[in-house]
Amino acid sequence: MSGDTVLSLIFKAGPVVKFVLLILLFFSITSWAIIFYKQRLLSKIEKESEEFHKAFVKSRQWDALYQSTRRLTLSPMANLFRAAYALEDTSAEEIRRTLKRVEAMEATRLERYLTFLATTGSTAPFIGLFGTVWGIMNSFMGIGRIGAASLAVVAPGIAEALIATAAGLAAAIPAVVAYNYYLSRTRRNIIMMEDFSQELIDYNVRKNGETQTGPFGD
Repeated sequence: MSGDTVLSLIFKAGPVVKFVLLILLFFSITSWAIIFYKQRLLSKIEKESEEFHKAFVKSRQWDALYQSTRRLTLSPMANLFRAAYALEDTSAEEIRRTLKRVEAMEATRLERYLTFLATTGSTAPFIGLFGTVWGIMNSFMGIGRIGAASLAVVAPGIAEALIATAAGLAAAIPAVVAYNYYLSRTRRNIIMMEDFSQELIDYNVRKNGETQTGPFGD
């Protein structure tokens, strides 16, 4: 046992424990891929939204604003504006329905893959625990066959089994932390998007009731 490493214990583990470890490896690799992807995506979204908001505040004409922000394709606020711009001459109710549909699509895009992180965080420890229980069960069955219960006999099997628990926690902990972090950022972006959507709706309601020379009046 003293010369065994974690890697050697994994290779010595039974087929069920190895299968469990492969499942946990899949969860872990996929979770880290999602973590890096979401970090990059949300950073770009927030950067574009900030850039669009600055242009929106400064702009006096929707035509100029539309042309200057066409490249901001990731920002939910920019996408809402483009949807409202395309329907500028339609009724306020039609614009409201369209913006609600765009809101739903943008929220879905922002929340994409978060479910996998939540699933990993909630199930990986139990998958690892199953591998541990199975490994310890086999270890005790081996003791029964050998007819001896010394530490030298029991320790290797238990160590192999406990690796599954460690692997489950290693997959779950980053997933839970990332899920809570990205969920918070996603909700913040959704709130900003909903506020901006309501601002566009209010503008169109005002526009139907009065004549204005620009999107915000003069």
